Amino acid sequence: MKKISLIACGLLLGSTMAFGADSIESAFKEGKVSGSLGLYGEKHDKGNDIKDSGFGNGNVTVDYETAEFKGLTAKAEFKGNLGLGEVEKDDRRDGAPFNNNALMTEAYIKYTNSAFFVSAGRQAIDLEWLSDYHEAVVAGITAVPDTTIVVGYTQRKAESGLDKSEDFHEFNGNKGAYVLDVKYTGLKSVELNPYYYSAPDVADWYGLKAKYTADMFGGVAHYAYSSVDIANEKDGSIGQLELNTTIKDLTAAIGYIKTDKDNGIGHMDAAGDNINPFDAGNHVYSADAKTPYAKLGYTIAGVELGALYGETTYESKDYKEKELNLTVGHSFTDSLKASLLYAVINADSADTRATAYDDKYVFAKVEYKF
Repeated sequence: MKKISLIACGLLLGSTMAFGADSIESAFKEGKVSGSLGLYGEKHDKGNDIKDSGFGNGNVTVDYETAEFKGLTAKAEFKGNLGLGEVEKDDRRDGAPFNNNALMTEAYIKYTNSAFFVSAGRQAIDLEWLSDYHEAVVAGITAVPDTTIVVGYTQRKAESGLDKSEDFHEFNGNKGAYVLDVKYTGLKSVELNPYYYSAPDVADWYGLKAKYTADMFGGVAHYAYSSVDIANEKDGSIGQLELNTTIKDLTAAIGYIKTDKDNGIGHMDAAGDNINPFDAGNHVYSADAKTPYAKLGYTIAGVELGALYGETTYESKDYKEKELNLTVGHSFTDSLKASLLYAVINADSADTRATAYDDKYVFAKVEYKF
């Protein structure tokens, strides 16, 4: 299921509080059940005499959210998976991975009023360096005009969907990570997003992302710096520039991503990431990585077509990885959608110690939401 950011949830709930339930019993009775049914399959052809791999998976997601009572809501979400065959033994467990066949991905309580919201428990989060599912406490302040301020702490995370289901796990021992994320939209066509993260004894990182959006043209300028606390490791950084345009049913963009020469992004992706534009992008965050990319999208007769191509050189240009992503998607109804991804990855090296490799794969999925 598509994840909705905590910011969006907070604003939505704040705008509908006047229509809440009049008792706790009513809040549960008036709650809503939703979910999805999905089928997924992937197939890899890795070449170089490496065995092909692949698997199929069936997924059921069910979630329940109470109606609002005096600003309070609660939600639980469960995901179940069923293996539908493998090319080689354990492809589904080792390649995906599927660490479990059932997982409670969300279980939280939230309080919302017109000025702020607070959410505690397992929840989906979508911030610049905090994504997927987290066991976290998050607060959002919306009282400041044109500004949303999010502060939070997370200790464990998991990624779960049609193609993967991790167990919740600690990503920084029992110390977790803290976040301060601010979005300001008071300037015409511009969104400013300064942020600060801290993973104790690993790294502190901060950055600024600026987005410009007009009728036909837009752009992104983004820079982040990581102060690394691990002995004998240098600091890291990443910068991104992107220009994009939309002309009727056509979208296009070109971009460039660069990381620090010595230590890449310096552990900034410890709790998730959102910069890497590729399906894989195995080395976008590596040391001394330089990644130019271009993407196109076109919608015709209800079919969404997409293409993304980029090349990453890294570690003093000794290594290069090329990736092509081609996508097709179609919504048969508001609830039923199918999509296909075909990817080609080619890696070579000027260093004889490294092994060149190829990977061609297809991901296909059909999902019905209710």
